[in-house]
Amino acid sequence: QVQVEESGGGLVQAGDSVMLSCVVSGRRTFDKYAMGWFRQVPGKEREERECVATINYSGDTTYYTDSVKGRFTISRDNAKNTVYLQMNNLKSDDTAIYYCNAGVNGKFTWGQGTQVTVSA
Repeated sequence: QVQVEESGGGLVQAGDSVMLSCVVSGRRTFDKYAMGWFRQVPGKEREERECVATINYSGDTTYYTDSVKGRFTISRDNAKNTVYLQMNNLKSDDTAIYYCNAGVNGKFTWGQGTQVTVSA
């Protein structure tokens, strides 16, 4: 069974930086998973989670939603079973619960999420 656990959220001020981490454990080796960071704002349903960034199994292909390009960086350390999201120059609009997602062979597993609150 796959387990996904996020950490690193908190309350920060606009312009600050935060790094989120996500550790994956399970039967498959971590380098088989495509990984993604999503976020959900209050009032939105689970199905409306926004895909913030993704990274492929080897780490050489990434995707960012337009609103975070140039500010956020997704990376992974396959030796540590961990994916990161470095968030710089945070804005109040970045306030959300951030979820990590691990995908392999069409199956996706979510973590419990970590809250990031950016005060103006």
